[in-house]
Amino acid sequence: MEEKIMKLQELIDQSQNIVFFGGAGVSTESGIPDFRSKDGLYNQHDVQFDRFTPEYLLSHTCLYRHPEVFYEFYRQKLETSKIQPNVTHYKLAELEAAGKNVEIVTQNIDGLHQRAGSKKVYEVHGTTYRNYCDRCRKAYPADAIFKSTEKIPHCECGGMIRPDVTLYEESLPEKAWVNAQRALSNADMLIVAGTSLTVYPAAGMIDYYRGPHLVVINRDPLPGIRMYNPELVFECGMGQIFSQIHA
Repeated sequence: MEEKIMKLQELIDQSQNIVFFGGAGVSTESGIPDFRSKDGLYNQHDVQFDRFTPEYLLSHTCLYRHPEVFYEFYRQKLETSKIQPNVTHYKLAELEAAGKNVEIVTQNIDGLHQRAGSKKVYEVHGTTYRNYCDRCRKAYPADAIFKSTEKIPHCECGGMIRPDVTLYEESLPEKAWVNAQRALSNADMLIVAGTSLTVYPAAGMIDYYRGPHLVVINRDPLPGIRMYNPELVFECGMGQIFSQIHA
């Protein structure tokens, strides 16, 4: 392991345009559950929500067909304002501050990369830190839904205040998608971390990478990653790796 971490440091040192493509596993060490592991959000049983599938609870259909259920689930499960970034978030920000062009493509909606100090973050599934009215498009602050006294929060125009999160059945945000494609196409190093690579179309974004150095960090094996010929593969937690990397 020590030798592999030294190799990772060497690759980081010699690369200038680094893309970090991360999923839920990046934030589990901050205390946010992932989705599909045995302890993940999709395997947490709650009698209040058990009649629905987890995918449905985070879908466009649920938001508009069962809005009270959607907002109750959202408030209970996706509040992250008191969660702190972990060593991986901070280390990526440090690399950027030290002069590396570090661009982050994240499937997470928790805003922890920005809170750690990263500037170039492309949230391809949106974020819980932005909300807007679905009728007049007025923007609302991060806590508008969590602090609302209404079961279904409404704008002054009568529209519904919804999170700027990409729900199931919705398209990915165009600006984040375009920026992520550009970053991946121009990168000379790609780190794929904490993602199962099963949620499309986001998981297919690594096809845009043509650079020389691919590194994979994930607790569980990713069978499909072998076709991309990764240079280094770590099957462990990210803190174990990034705590030993220096800017």
